[in-house]
Amino acid sequence: MRFVVPLAAIAIVLGLLWATPRRQTAAPRLTVMPAQLPADGFQTAELAIEATSSTPPSVTVVPAHAATVTEIAPTPHGFKATIRAGVTPAVVTLSVAFPNAPAAHATLTTALDPTDSAGDGTPDFLRLDNPDDRYAFTQWFTFLAETQFFQPPEQRPAEINDCAALIRYAYREALRAHDGAWATAERLPVLPGLPNVAKYQYPYTPLGANLFRVLPNAFQPADLATAFAQFADAKTLQLRNTYFITRDVTRAQPGDLFFYRQDNDHMPFHSMIYLGRSQFGRTPDRYLVYHTGPDANGPGEIRRPTLEELRRFPDADWRPLPDNPRFLGVYRWNILRTTI
Repeated sequence: MRFVVPLAAIAIVLGLLWATPRRQTAAPRLTVMPAQLPADGFQTAELAIEATSSTPPSVTVVPAHAATVTEIAPTPHGFKATIRAGVTPAVVTLSVAFPNAPAAHATLTTALDPTDSAGDGTPDFLRLDNPDDRYAFTQWFTFLAETQFFQPPEQRPAEINDCAALIRYAYREALRAHDGAWATAERLPVLPGLPNVAKYQYPYTPLGANLFRVLPNAFQPADLATAFAQFADAKTLQLRNTYFITRDVTRAQPGDLFFYRQDNDHMPFHSMIYLGRSQFGRTPDRYLVYHTGPDANGPGEIRRPTLEELRRFPDADWRPLPDNPRFLGVYRWNILRTTI
């Protein structure tokens, strides 16, 4: 007797077979193209993953901050992963794993990118080329600086003892990854819903902890060991780490710095952070924040005047006006400098 299987039943069986995920039983075959990239935080390589599985693999990067997996997409022969270089030179191990199958490994080499397109001593690997990164940095920088005004003095980091120290603190911490543990360590009363800088996080750059340029001239690879430091005073911040924008304060943007040079030996150079509108209120006023620095009467204090209050400051030497020779102007961080 012959049995005839209905076509509908065959279709159901084939459908079930097709819907069942294909499993990977052997290690996938990997190819990286190109195998070397500049460590510029921008350029990408493609990791081709030849596999039979229909389930996307996990792709891990070691060292973790040397590169980033930005996308994993299916291909006719498996998958492809897009790998973006970080800014720290490294031999990067890419590990690909499917469930219940041996992992496979490939390497990608990233090399120091010494380009300094502005010739200002700041290497391009530090510059925040993406508008989203520039926004994230300036928002965090101004938020952290303004936060210290509201903090009780005993809750502030001990390092904040003058105008430059406040700036260094806010700059460094703006470039970190901001998670709950970080917020707890910094004793922040609130954590804003701001994105992190994506290109890199402090201290995972070729400079390590030495964020601030302290020597003149354009960047050279040898500068990594000699031209940067964790400390920079107000004069060095102005000369080596920022660039002049204007003496018209109406053109200032949040995160810009006001610099002064006064005729005294105690603190000839002074700096203030332009906040723009406060992140702690909804008033239309524009604010600045600065530390007065210590004097004979005590350790000084953090002040937050409005721009209009500063324009009318009783001592004319502190008014940010074009006709005030003590006011050096509005400056912007080199890492925010666009060269195109």
